[in-house]
Amino acid sequence: MTDIADDDSTTDSAGLTVGQVAARLAVTVRALHHWDEIGLARPSLRTSGGYRLYTAGDLERLHRIVVYRELGLGLDRIRTVLDDSAADVAGALRAQRAQVAERIERLERLGAGLDRMIDAHERGLLLTAEQQAALFGPRWDPEWTARARRRYGDTPQWRQYAERSASRGPEEWRAVADAMTGLERALADAMDAGAAPGGPEANRLAERHRALFTASYFPLSREMQVCLGRTYETDPGFAAHYDAVRPGLAAWFRRVIDAAARAHGVDPDTATWR
Repeated sequence: MTDIADDDSTTDSAGLTVGQVAARLAVTVRALHHWDEIGLARPSLRTSGGYRLYTAGDLERLHRIVVYRELGLGLDRIRTVLDDSAADVAGALRAQRAQVAERIERLERLGAGLDRMIDAHERGLLLTAEQQAALFGPRWDPEWTARARRRYGDTPQWRQYAERSASRGPEEWRAVADAMTGLERALADAMDAGAAPGGPEANRLAERHRALFTASYFPLSREMQVCLGRTYETDPGFAAHYDAVRPGLAAWFRRVIDAAARAHGVDPDTATWR
């Protein structure tokens, strides 16, 4: 917003109006007013009507202000550079360069983080097929993650999983894999020992699975767990994985999950992903 006393139509052969200077330097009239008010760049002349007029010397100072401002220096530091004959201009510029370098580094980290988050939302697991095989074992199928993306990619749970995946490297996934392997062995041992679905040991393992899944991927409700149990038994890849741990484990684990769900008022026959 311009002052009435700085009408751009006002000109004088002795200098330039505030509007003309603003256009020439690609700055705002508001900025010129502010610099005048704080004494950083005051016009040398005024017309008889009180309009600001800038001389060639004023324009030169303004050019210098614009140069240093575009380099990121604050107005107080610019005043020192322009007016203090003892000022260490090179030192001030080096300090500004260091600050710029820090910002660039932060922005590069931000860019890398954004790229990783994008990849996680699009791919899920940010590991190569070789890394997945090394971490999760030869029975692991990298296609499982792609199928999960196609099935659940539009759900809040996939978004939560992607957010966690973006922050994990191979070592973090190693801990997840070891925990899951330990659970699978405990399931196999319980089945071998004759633990019945719905019994205390089976229910404890169902709850352990739900807690581990929640900590590793996303919060897993009992209904979601039932849906996973169906997948473990009916999906050829998952069924082969569990049955390789112990023949019949996929079907037994599904019954364990269903029985635990019933104990908490969930009907496995009508459970949905929610």
